[in-house]
Amino acid sequence: MVDGGDNIVEVSWESVSSILQVGGTVIGSARCKSFRTREGRLQAAYNLVQRGITNLCVIGGDGSLTGANLFREEWSGLLEELAQKGKIDEEAVKKYAYLNIVGMVGSIDNDFCGTDMTIGTDSALHRIIEVVDAIMTTAQSHQRTFVLEVMGRHCGYLALVSALACGADWVFIPEYPPEEGWEDSMCVKLSENRARKKRLNIIIVAEGAIDCHNKPITSEKVKDLVVQRLGFDTRVTILGHVQRGGTPSAFDRILASRMGVEAVLALLEATPATPACVVSLSGNQAVRLPLMECVQMTQEVQKAMDEGRFVEAVRLRGRSFENNLNTYKLLSHKKPDAELPKTNFNVAVLNVGAPAAGMNAAVRAAVRVGITEGHKMFAVIDGFEGFARGKIKEISWGDVGGWTGQGGSILGTKRTLPAKYLEKIADQMRTNNINALMVIGGFETCDRIKQSASGTKRRVFIIETMGGYCGYLANMGALAAGADAAYIFEEQFDIRELQANVEHLTEKMKTSIQRGLVLRNENCNENYTTDFIYQLYSEEGKGVFDCRKNVLGHMQQGGAPSPFDRNFGTKISAKAMQWISKKLKETYRKGKVFANTDDSVCLLGMRRRNLVFQPVAELKTETDFVHRIPKEQWWLKLRPLMKILAKYKTSYDVSDSGQLEHVAMHSPKEAETGAI
Repeated sequence: MVDGGDNIVEVSWESVSSILQVGGTVIGSARCKSFRTREGRLQAAYNLVQRGITNLCVIGGDGSLTGANLFREEWSGLLEELAQKGKIDEEAVKKYAYLNIVGMVGSIDNDFCGTDMTIGTDSALHRIIEVVDAIMTTAQSHQRTFVLEVMGRHCGYLALVSALACGADWVFIPEYPPEEGWEDSMCVKLSENRARKKRLNIIIVAEGAIDCHNKPITSEKVKDLVVQRLGFDTRVTILGHVQRGGTPSAFDRILASRMGVEAVLALLEATPATPACVVSLSGNQAVRLPLMECVQMTQEVQKAMDEGRFVEAVRLRGRSFENNLNTYKLLSHKKPDAELPKTNFNVAVLNVGAPAAGMNAAVRAAVRVGITEGHKMFAVIDGFEGFARGKIKEISWGDVGGWTGQGGSILGTKRTLPAKYLEKIADQMRTNNINALMVIGGFETCDRIKQSASGTKRRVFIIETMGGYCGYLANMGALAAGADAAYIFEEQFDIRELQANVEHLTEKMKTSIQRGLVLRNENCNENYTTDFIYQLYSEEGKGVFDCRKNVLGHMQQGGAPSPFDRNFGTKISAKAMQWISKKLKETYRKGKVFANTDDSVCLLGMRRRNLVFQPVAELKTETDFVHRIPKEQWWLKLRPLMKILAKYKTSYDVSDSGQLEHVAMHSPKEAETGAI
């Protein structure tokens, strides 16, 4: 922006095609010293005015956004100075009097207050977890301890969430330094784990980790300590810039696409009176927050850490960070049996439906939180069918070690519904004295589409996704992969629409974009099958493009769970177990549990911004049981977004776009509710 010239170019539709799956930034980024000077900003203002630009969308961290805000505040003064120097005339000063700025936070550290996830964080977690999973296989062969250093000079988010996602033995982060004597505590824990036949110890260190006296804790220091005190074979792996690279995850692609749309809407609605804002994510909702409030809060965190107010620093980081930390503390350290409460309640955990990545992380969290709460925990093998046959056993803290990263369902799952086994299940519940049941699964779900089609010239890929009658995977996969069309059950289509899509693709192939991608949900239409659509496109596209089809099938349920699935499964399961404990205590009278009200059977899931326990009785009216989908689906509002990005003319409902809010300071109590 300061250099101008060829560095500021008008972009066309085609020029941003096929960049969705490319890591990093194709337009480049730089830390600009000259922009920190008034002369630099003056030159930047001149370059923008020359091109008539008065709306700026800044994608970066808090430094970039603070600089952009200063630029906006100085704007009118900069234009007057340019006019005095004769570089622009008075008419230009009037015409371009105001500069609107919207920020999008791109930072792998997730260190910006006011947003649940910054763009790039999820992809960085993918890189870390890939390394951890690879290390786990080698370390288990050799019985080793690994010290893994991840990025995060001032923020421990990556270290904390990757520790949660791989069940690390110990984690060091700047916001939560270990207590005095941590060296002894850590070594005791490592040797206890080794005694339990755990072949692998993983310690994760954020690069900015400190002790309670603000002295750095380095990965080398941790390694030397383990070797000297315990004599364990210990290796250090420093991930470095690997975390910044690689293909963006589906989550990041969808997040960035949604934020990009929200940023444009915010710019279109901006007036000279509205403050510069950042667009961000809260739950699954887009929100707008005043830029400087977020920056000030982010700087407050650092100030609190510098002054040793670490409890305050964690609180300022926000509900999501605090929840992660509380969940990690709950799941990583087992209290001695003598210190655990005894409730005399028996709680069983089982998986139902198709396997989904993250189920095992959820079981691990449920078992460990249940034990911490003082319950006796039982695992049911093979879902309701196994339950009816008495396949139930007590499960201990150590039994679920190492489960977080495993794909599929270790407990086993069957699609059998409980109806035909009700009496036998009731017998088993009586025999084993089960007071509460935690069921993980349900209408089959799966979060990952593994293929994005980028192929040879003039080729259209037609890909069938799973999902039963629910089009979420097809729709979100299309958004994440930059598809041209996605056919789903929830939005009826006919031959005219298919014809229009083919014509649209034919036109597209005449430009420099020479590949197409079409997704089809497996049950979107009984007559317009994947084969039918493939044949139609092949026939109508003759001479212009050729087609390939791919039915993804059960590979979508396989593989190691993504960091999001591990983390989400762990946290909502811990929350569910705490809810069960609360309900058991509330309904316990004279040695028995009296739980016969509607709110004793609840479904826990995310609604808009919060995690909500909803009585299953209430869900009956909201569910289409024939097709096993909700009657109203939040993600359908994102449908037009996919069409707009594929260059179709359509309207986009902005009634749900974010309104400017203030950055909320939450109370410590609030961390226990709501957010994830």
